[in-house]
Amino acid sequence: MKIGLVAGEASGDLLGAGLIRAIQARIPGATFEGVAGPAMVAAGCTQWEEVDALAVFGLVEPLAEIPRLLRLRRSLVKRWKAAPPDVFVGIDAPDFNFGLEKVLRKSGIRTVHYVSPSIWAWRAGRIKTVAAAADRVLCILPFEKTLYDAHGVDAVFVGHPKATSLPTDIDTDSVREILDLGSGPVVAILPGSRGGEVSRLGPLFATAAAILAETRDDIRFVTPIASPKLRPLIEEQIGNAGVADRFCLIDSDSIEAMSAADVVLLASGTAALESALLGKPTIAAYKVAKMTALILRLFRLVKTDVFTLPNLLTETPLIPEYIQEDATPKALAQAVAALLDDPARREEIGRRFATLRTELALGADDRAAEAVIELAT
Repeated sequence: MKIGLVAGEASGDLLGAGLIRAIQARIPGATFEGVAGPAMVAAGCTQWEEVDALAVFGLVEPLAEIPRLLRLRRSLVKRWKAAPPDVFVGIDAPDFNFGLEKVLRKSGIRTVHYVSPSIWAWRAGRIKTVAAAADRVLCILPFEKTLYDAHGVDAVFVGHPKATSLPTDIDTDSVREILDLGSGPVVAILPGSRGGEVSRLGPLFATAAAILAETRDDIRFVTPIASPKLRPLIEEQIGNAGVADRFCLIDSDSIEAMSAADVVLLASGTAALESALLGKPTIAAYKVAKMTALILRLFRLVKTDVFTLPNLLTETPLIPEYIQEDATPKALAQAVAALLDDPARREEIGRRFATLRTELALGADDRAAEAVIELAT
């Protein structure tokens, strides 16, 4: 069996790697090829292009990248039409993958889209796009399958891989000792994995850290750096805020950073769910380019009042959210301080996040592999 894959960003790379390993366990001779990151390559995928090729975000920001992305899509179509895979799996990256899936599907190749786009939050009309592009959708959130069922789209709820793979018994003291973070309060700060995110949120987070440090002599901050190219930018931001001596910068390992923390301050995205699954009280912020924000508001494209995944999955929101103009250093610092000063609240949040983890821990890699194999055979 040959499987084509296109993953976008680091989170898609990890999903792809888990899927590959689960398929190999069932079909040892299966082969994999396409746009892959280091985790997928390590799992056995032949890499035609790196996942970073798709790392663009927003409504306006990707416009400059359209010619390059169209060339990449055309080259993938040409290769797979010439030597078709038994099934193609597009992992996230919907703006790129749906167009690719639609063309491949018309040529007779079965297509799967892994991770539903946020049709429940904005651009709900995309469900028609999904229906035209994918033979099957693999959903990681429980309510998504119901939406697809109502539109006659074949969808399978597989659960979330992180709910199974993340550690359940964290020795926070040991992690802090390894990172030399001392015995005072620790805040993990994750400004994002893209340059644009870090440019917009990094200074806000660094200034918030400076505000917290003014009244807390023993507070420390730990930040995982998603890629080496972001290190100079982050070092400059915390240096400008005058808190470089309070920060521990580590390479890549967001799980280690969050495991060491009392509270997590992060860019709304995949990391918010990871933080929740680790049981960590979390503050989320996000800012997009001004033009993107204007378009979203002007056309009322956003259909939900909350943005982070955990808040969509719990009965009441547990993660304070600060979006666009509301994301100020003072507001973020106050939100973090409120949690640091309320151990009982932190404990209650941890218990409620543990329940959420149980609901999502279904063995997603295995369920996704079975759904892909079933479609391909």
